This record gives sequence, C-alpha cells and structure tokens, in this order.
Amino acid sequence: MRSIRAAAVGAVTMSLALAASACGGGSSTGGGSNDSPKTLTYWASNQGASIAVDKKVLQPELDKFEEQTGIKVKLEVVPWSDLLNRILTATTSGQGPDVLNIGNTWSASLQATGALLPWDAKNFDKIGGKDRFVDSALGSTGAQGKDPAAVPLYSMAYALYYNKKLFADAGIAKPPATWDELIADGKKLSKGGTWGLGAEGSNPSENIHHTFVFAKQHGADFFTADGKPDFTSDGAVAAVKQYVDLMAKDKIIAPGNAEYAQNQSVSDFAKGKNAMLLWQSASSNLKSQGMSDDAYGIAPMPVQSGTPGTGTNVNSMVAGINMAVFKNTHNLDGATKFVKFMTGDAEQKILNTAYSTIPPVKTAQADAAFNTPANAVLKDTLAKSAVALPQVADESQFETAIGTAVKELFADAAAGRAVTTASVKAKLEKAQQQMPKK
Repeated sequence: MRSIRAAAVGAVTMSLALAASACGGGSSTGGGSNDSPKTLTYWASNQGASIAVDKKVLQPELDKFEEQTGIKVKLEVVPWSDLLNRILTATTSGQGPDVLNIGNTWSASLQATGALLPWDAKNFDKIGGKDRFVDSALGSTGAQGKDPAAVPLYSMAYALYYNKKLFADAGIAKPPATWDELIADGKKLSKGGTWGLGAEGSNPSENIHHTFVFAKQHGADFFTADGKPDFTSDGAVAAVKQYVDLMAKDKIIAPGNAEYAQNQSVSDFAKGKNAMLLWQSASSNLKSQGMSDDAYGIAPMPVQSGTPGTGTNVNSMVAGINMAVFKNTHNLDGATKFVKFMTGDAEQKILNTAYSTIPPVKTAQADAAFNTPANAVLKDTLAKSAVALPQVADESQFETAIGTAVKELFADAAAGRAVTTASVKAKLEKAQQQMPKK
C-alpha cells in the first residue's frame, strides 16, 4: 500500500465502535444477497502512475469479465490518500462497494470491523482453493487464528533502485549491500543538484514501512507478543533515528523530501535528481515516466551487515494489495466470481505484468514472464527476507501514529532542528499515547 491520512485514526476508532451495528456493502442489513445479480461496484486502489493509467489497465479486463458472465462492473479508482477513510466510512454507514482493494497491512484492522466477508474454506473453494496462494501473501490477510478477511491480489516487496550512469560517473562499481555502504555511496552521489537517495517524508505509510524494517534489523518490534504497543524500546528508537538520520545527519536525502507525500521521489529518480530509491515494485511507474529499463539496476534493500535473510536481516515488509468483499453485498455470487476471475492465472499474469508486481498465485508466479532479473530480486525477498506488518486490530492506528511521528521528525531535520535519541523517543512516546487503551 502507499499512503493514509492522519484522520484515519478517528475513523478506525469509530468503525470499531460501530462494527456491531453496521457491516458495509450495499445495505445496512448485515447480510449478503443476490438482489442485483447483473451489476457490481468495485473500488480499485491507485496502483499505476495515475488514476487514468489504472483505468486504462483495468477497464479492458472488466469488459472481459462482463462478456464471460453478463455482470457489469462499475469501476472507481480511489487514490491512496482517500482509500482507507472511504472504506471506514462504508463500514459504518453500510453504503459501499461490493468488491474493493485494500492495502494488505490493513487486513486485520478492517477484519475487526466485521464488515468484510470471511474467506473460510468454503469461500476459498469457490475460487480454486486457499493453497493456490503463496504463504507470504496469505500472512497479510487478517489476524492469526481467524479466517482471512481478504484474498491476495498483487504482491510487492521493497528493493533498492539505482541509477547506473550516476553510479558509473561516481566510480561506484556495485550497489550498496549495507546501510554503511549506502551512506558512503550516497555522499559521493550527493553533488551538483543530485542527491544520493530519495524519500517520502510526508507519507506516513512509506515512513512506517521503512521504520518497521529498521526495527526488525535492530531486533525490535512495535508490539509485544500479546499485541500491546511497544513503541519506545531501544531498538525501535534506534530504528527511527537511523532512518531519519539519512537526512538529518548523513545529508544524502534532500531536505525538500520532508514534504514529499505521493510518488515525488519516484519522479525525481526517473529524472536523475536522485541516484537511489527505496520503493515497492517501481518498474512500471518508472517506465510510465520515461525511464528506460536499462537505465537503472535493482538490488535487495540493505541490511546492517551480512546478507538479507530471516531474523534481524529482514529487508522488506510483505507489501501488497488484497481483494475483499463487503459482507452485505447485493451480488454475493457475482462478487465471488469476480474475485475468482481477478485471481485466475490469466488475469494474474496480465495485471501483475502491467503493474510490475508479483502474482501471489503460485502457478502464475512460476510463469516465465515473472522470471526477469528485477522480479528475481522481489521474489527472493518475499520468499526469504520479508515479514508482514503486525496483523493486529490496531494496525491502522499504528501506521498513522508512527508514520506521522516520523513525518514530524523529517520536518525537524529539514528545518535544521536537532534529531536526537531523546527527541525521537519523545515523538514515539506521544505516538504510543494516541493508541487505543486496552
């Protein structure tokens, strides 16, 4: 997923409070039906460089579904800045789409509202079975011990994208494998209006994704084993500081990046303004902005030392998009058929190729189309060194609280204010106080 707004905190809390009385979908009755068997509404997340690009990708596939089934799908592509709040409003009002995309990190939070159709064995059988999907993708579909709240649609992982010409001009022979190497290379590359690394300092989701990985590399987590917030451990504080220090101390990120919130760092990389980019499955986005595939390389995200792997050498969160059905849809059979269509081998190849993502369906992922060098890095990361964000009911609040704290720290760094261990801990303490009390 990409970004969420701070207002989501209140909306999530409201949705949890009202979940018992409203279940989303086309009515407030709380139960699905087949009253409208010939139509579906679908909220798609903005995956491409623009909403227009997504419509161009998706509409032919929706037309194909209508030809096969006689069911017309009304498409709305929703920007990431609006998507979570739109969904939460639908869960409380009972007025929403039949089928929707959700960021996979939201699965447990939205599951807790009771608004989404549970994907039990019977429902999975209708789309070909649960065992069609890779384990890493299934790990981000809801809380452990419960039936998934959604079905994997697109899988992504973070990687390091680097500009080959800028590296060659700086005399750098290979991409950095550790953070110390990245900082050293970044300093060589930060000159003449070019910066070593791009970031999205005003994007809470990007902030939480990176600080989560740094925390894992410091042997820390943001929640205890029983699901309670634990934002101020030494490892968590060190993780946040290390990330913000790429701007504040190491000076390899432009101060203006503190205000970036939605794809600006990708655009800068495509234009040669940044030599490196840490991003989820960026190839299609870069291509749409005029950057040729041979202009950049792709390498695993750095670790503290050694090579990526399990434990403290985690180098990505399990990124991706899931597909969910509102439980009280007016076309339950049609919604199920649509999920089956979108997760079928043929559509998985078409859609994941269009978005440079990895199919979460095993047979589609094994297709030769996804055996490119770039995809090899992403698939290897997902298989060996990526971990799902906490699948807890408070996950959405966690993303907003920590993501906003990091945003504020980047603003401090851009303004020349000191980012110290004490100031980082104070921001994280404030974020923890914003979490729901148990």
